[in-house]
This record gives sequence, C-alpha cells and structure tokens, in this order.
Amino acid sequence: MTTLTIDVADVNTVKASMKAAFRGVPQGCSFSFPNEAQLLATLNANRWAILKALTGAGPLGVRELARRVGRDVKGVHTDAQALVNCGLIDKTNTGKLSLPYDEVRLELIVRAAAA
Repeated sequence: MTTLTIDVADVNTVKASMKAAFRGVPQGCSFSFPNEAQLLATLNANRWAILKALTGAGPLGVRELARRVGRDVKGVHTDAQALVNCGLIDKTNTGKLSLPYDEVRLELIVRAAAA
C-alpha cells in the first residue's frame, strides 16, 4: 500500500528530510505545506472530496470525477486545477487526473504554547 502524508513543515524540516533521503534513509511519500493557514485554504471540503475520490481510483476524467463527488463539472475542474497547480494531484498526458496513492493521511499537530 502506498500512503501519502500531507502535513505542515518549515523549510528546515523539509531540507533535513531531503538530506536524509539522499543518504538513503527512507522518508515515505509526503507533501508539506509551509503553514496551517495555507493547508486549510488549499484543502477545503470540496478539494478534500476530490482527493478522496482519486485515492486508489487510477486516472479519472473531470466528468467522471464530478459524478463521483456529486458536483458540477466546472466547479470540479476549478478545484482540481488548484490541486494540480500546487502539486498534490497529477494530470496525465490525456488530461485525466491522478493521485497515485492507496491512502492519504493528513497530519495536523497542535502543541501548547510555551509559557
């Protein structure tokens, strides 16, 4: 099973992960946003539904994707394009949308502020 983990990480954390990967340390598949606000603005409820519909489904056309999420084609196209533009989903040479993972995990961590 291939899993994509979506999280929030600062640039230094991402760089450290990349350096470890270059040393051969397995990192898994991840997509990091620089802050919670950007993650939540990008992954609204409609876009999360698109990710859920694409998970494990193979490449889908926009019309089929719209049918699966119960929305109009134009709205799904707009939201899917935003996900393509940020790099979360892929667009094939034939124009179909793809998320090549069997599972997507969203990690948001809240810690108590230092006193």
